[in-house]
Amino acid sequence: MKRLPERAKTFLTLFTSVFYISAVTFGSGYVIIPVMKKRFVDELKWIEEEEMLNMTALAQSSPGVMTANTALLVGYKTGGPAGAFLAVLGVALPPLITITVIAFFYGTFRDNAVVNAVLKGMQAGVCAVITEVVFDMIVKTVKSRKAVQIIVMISAFTASFVFNVNVIFIILICASAGVIRHFAGKRRKK
Repeated sequence: MKRLPERAKTFLTLFTSVFYISAVTFGSGYVIIPVMKKRFVDELKWIEEEEMLNMTALAQSSPGVMTANTALLVGYKTGGPAGAFLAVLGVALPPLITITVIAFFYGTFRDNAVVNAVLKGMQAGVCAVITEVVFDMIVKTVKSRKAVQIIVMISAFTASFVFNVNVIFIILICASAGVIRHFAGKRRKK
């Protein structure tokens, strides 16, 4: 058997990784992101940890499904436009297959007590994973000792939790502040 060229191996690894991650994780993008981080940052070392956090923030603030957005960014970083396409395809296929099977057998699943119990158990697992992600992000932000990041984190939490400010406004304000800070930093360097 001939060896695959390096680029083809990268594409195959990318596709199978996101396909597997999408197939075995349940919940929102907040559940898949730590698994993607473990695979692409810790194991494959294709992406730096801070870059993964930035991709997650960008994926969250972009329109669309956070999981697909993150897969697109990871795929683009590792393989350009073809990598982005393969990553989105890989992350979209498992739910599509699952939903197709469920739709086919909907009448059987609808009233099944075991299926209902499994779904309740999954909800508890998703809650635990999201809590871990939030805790890790808080710890990393505090350990960074960057006052601006800590102030933004506390302000965003307070605005959302205490004052019930719509998350969209918080994201827009934080994005605007980030853009202003970026260009102000560039101006200072000149």
